[in-house]
Amino acid sequence: MKYLHLIWAALFRRKARTVLTLVSIIAAFLLFGMLDAVRTSFDQAGQSANGAQRLQTGSKLSFIQTLPQSLEQQIAQVPGVKMVTYANWFGGAYQDPHNQVFSFAVEPNYIDLYPEIEVSAAERKAFDDTRTGILVGEKLAKRFNWKVGDKIPLQSTIFPDRKGSKNWTFDIVGILHSKDKKSGGFFDQMLLLHWKYFDETTPFNQGTVGWYVTRVNDVNQADRVAKAIDAISANSDHETRTQTEQAATASWMKQLADIGLIVGSIMGAVFFTLLLLSGNTMMQAVRERTSELAVLKTIGFSSHAVLGIVLAESVLLLLLGGVIGLGLASLIIPLVSAGSGGMLNLPSVGTSSWILGLVLMVAIGLLVGALPAVRAMRLNIVDALAGR
Repeated sequence: MKYLHLIWAALFRRKARTVLTLVSIIAAFLLFGMLDAVRTSFDQAGQSANGAQRLQTGSKLSFIQTLPQSLEQQIAQVPGVKMVTYANWFGGAYQDPHNQVFSFAVEPNYIDLYPEIEVSAAERKAFDDTRTGILVGEKLAKRFNWKVGDKIPLQSTIFPDRKGSKNWTFDIVGILHSKDKKSGGFFDQMLLLHWKYFDETTPFNQGTVGWYVTRVNDVNQADRVAKAIDAISANSDHETRTQTEQAATASWMKQLADIGLIVGSIMGAVFFTLLLLSGNTMMQAVRERTSELAVLKTIGFSSHAVLGIVLAESVLLLLLGGVIGLGLASLIIPLVSAGSGGMLNLPSVGTSSWILGLVLMVAIGLLVGALPAVRAMRLNIVDALAGR
């Protein structure tokens, strides 16, 4: 600590270069904090279901595998189940295949399991009574200038009708509103159609459902209920996996891509680039101060003291940028989660992430500072002062 003023002065000897290097380090650890939150959210998703009001039951094999509709009655009889419904992915697009719409074919009671969705009684009755009726999210309606009473065409990216056409026509009978715009914004973006109409119109469904959604009586018994539901189809040709909605979404994503590998690869590339950049900064900084380091040795600083000063300078550079970067990640992650309207539920930067981050800062600092520090330690006073 007694040499801190020397280390600080040396670090900011070239302010512009140091600041630019710090910006790079801040960006690297900001990205580390955000990506680690993504990884943590996927890891936490597979934990106990206790605390969840709703459970989602899908095929254990793959999310594209459907389940028999007959499971609904069996799931409803499981102790602890309050209500059960089912849905299928429709995969609709409006006017252009790029205008994808989150569209689901659902049982009429689907809305009852989601108290965070508001729809007027008149529009709900119209949906129940209209075979081709659909309910659309508030933001989705604004996006395409839809209103109640419109008849709209949708192109399914997956399911054709019995004539082989993927063009479907629906009647907008109501608008879905999220009670909480911060956490339930996803519902403002989706479209609901009748499962029965979907099942009767396409030849590729034949009385099957994509997944079941169950509301439990006691959130503290959700894990037990999930295991009981899965026991129904154990050792059958349609084994199920029941989990929280967050875990189900994570499971779908994992089947599409290896999230851990993607996050690890990105961070590996970022930190490799950071090693080169900060290493170059330290090499230049020490090279420019060759004569100054020789003076330190001349007035009594030992070689090991010079080694420690250069290493401390390198570690301090990484710690300054890294702590600021992780601090910014801690502030930004809650804002990203809130701004996503409930579509992203990222955990804040926790203790384990901070510890891992600090270890990386120190390790990278020592690594990039090792070579210039050793050169400074071995510096010959006469040669250095002579400029050789």
